[in-house]
Amino acid sequence: MRKKIKPYIMLIPVMVFILGIFIVGIVSGLLQSFGYFPAIGLKTLTLQYYKDVLSSPSFIRALRFSFSTSFISSLVAVVLGVLFSYLLLYDRRRKGGPLVNIYKVPIIVPHTIAALLIFILFTQSGWVARLMYHLGFIEDMKYFKPLIFDRQGLGVIMAYVWKGLPFITLVTFDILRSVENKYAKTAANLGANHFQVFWYILLPLILPTVASGFIIIFAFSFGAFEIPYLLGPSTPKALPILSYIHYNSVNLADRPYAMVINMCIALCGFITVGLYVLTFQFIKKYNNQ
Repeated sequence: MRKKIKPYIMLIPVMVFILGIFIVGIVSGLLQSFGYFPAIGLKTLTLQYYKDVLSSPSFIRALRFSFSTSFISSLVAVVLGVLFSYLLLYDRRRKGGPLVNIYKVPIIVPHTIAALLIFILFTQSGWVARLMYHLGFIEDMKYFKPLIFDRQGLGVIMAYVWKGLPFITLVTFDILRSVENKYAKTAANLGANHFQVFWYILLPLILPTVASGFIIIFAFSFGAFEIPYLLGPSTPKALPILSYIHYNSVNLADRPYAMVINMCIALCGFITVGLYVLTFQFIKKYNNQ
């Protein structure tokens, strides 16, 4: 009995520290979002700040921008990651090729460096524009369509895809490698081609894991600050950027507006955590069948 509970007892100091910071931050932000900020004389709880923010056109635009960039980048990263992991599976059959290690490089690159790389490549004076100009595809670099700071958030999406794709590849490749020997070879021996093996056998087996991976990278990109701040447009802004502007305002009375936006981001985070738990339970139930 003692051996079973000993690891949990040893984790108590760390968990108290982590959960303490988390709970204090959430409670403090929640109180400020309701207008309780004694430091500047606000001591009355009110829903007015929520009404102002949720009815604000800038908040609606920011919510739409954050959701669209996060959803599109996560979906593209999942599709490309699954296809790339399947490609790695057959690359490994040929005694292992360079692809086995190349995909791991973006995982160790910080998001700020990823934003810098995207900026260097796809700005109007970047490497891609210069290459297209020298090859004669465009008459002048000013005709290169801006992919950075654009209202559609293409630069933000590309940066998130570049970071999310290797993560999806990492979590799906090991699963594909483990189930491929059991089921794929049997199906191939029965006459199934590569597409049928992937679509009818491998994909259903990795689908729960892929879904959980999608939820993880969507939740992260939805609340991330660095890449939208460095590559996003001046309008519409992402939710974390809009919150930062209110928080950094010289007028401290704008602080509750920032906390309302933070609470909305936190709520979306809790929802995605709930979806992740449900997905994990589905995976466990699926594996037990």
